[in-house]
Amino acid sequence: MNNESVVVLVSANIEWQALRSLLKDVIVENSPYGEWFLYKFADRQGPVLFFHEGWGKIAAAAATQYVIDRWRPELLINLGTCGGFAGQIQRGAVVLVERTVVYDIIEQMGDFDAHIAHYATEVDLSWLKEPYPQEVIRTLLVSGDRDLIVDEVPHLYKKYGAVAGDWESGAIAWVAQRNQTRCLILRGVTDLVGDGGGEAYDGNIEVFENGARQVMDGLVATLPAWIGQAGLY
Repeated sequence: MNNESVVVLVSANIEWQALRSLLKDVIVENSPYGEWFLYKFADRQGPVLFFHEGWGKIAAAAATQYVIDRWRPELLINLGTCGGFAGQIQRGAVVLVERTVVYDIIEQMGDFDAHIAHYATEVDLSWLKEPYPQEVIRTLLVSGDRDLIVDEVPHLYKKYGAVAGDWESGAIAWVAQRNQTRCLILRGVTDLVGDGGGEAYDGNIEVFENGARQVMDGLVATLPAWIGQAGLY
């Protein structure tokens, strides 16, 4: 299998569906985790490989390692969505992730903070140059295998300084770091969670679906410029 210099990882099914509606006329292949295809942007010499990992930390970790072992990319890019903390970030904002924290670990026998620190990952963004290809908020993102719980949002903000959360970024960043593979994570806020509940909760999933289409549209439009920052054309 030939190496691919850039692999774009997409997690949630709705995110992948939105991507497929944007990038058409591709030959879709299958993996043990999900679909993948090559797509050539007009201003790049080589193709970009897009890979559907599936949702949650288990699929994200396993599929990320699979991609690294199979294609040996120089750059992994995770494009996707996240839920925002009401009052701390706006719907539609894009998070450039500089640190991930897996917050849903429950440790009752040892040092809780030490276990959280074990899976926390600093994402090396030293290769990026400002101005960035799009307006972003460079910050930490918390990851857990669940939607944000309303009562936990104030604690996550106070303890970690988080303003948004997702399901997969913590696993992707952790695996990429251990393989010494450069990683870029960009997540757009589709909906907000706060004192009034979650905008996409209680039967309102269309809020997330509509937000995901808008987020993926903006991320794909600026993707070639982000790749250019990595010096990969």
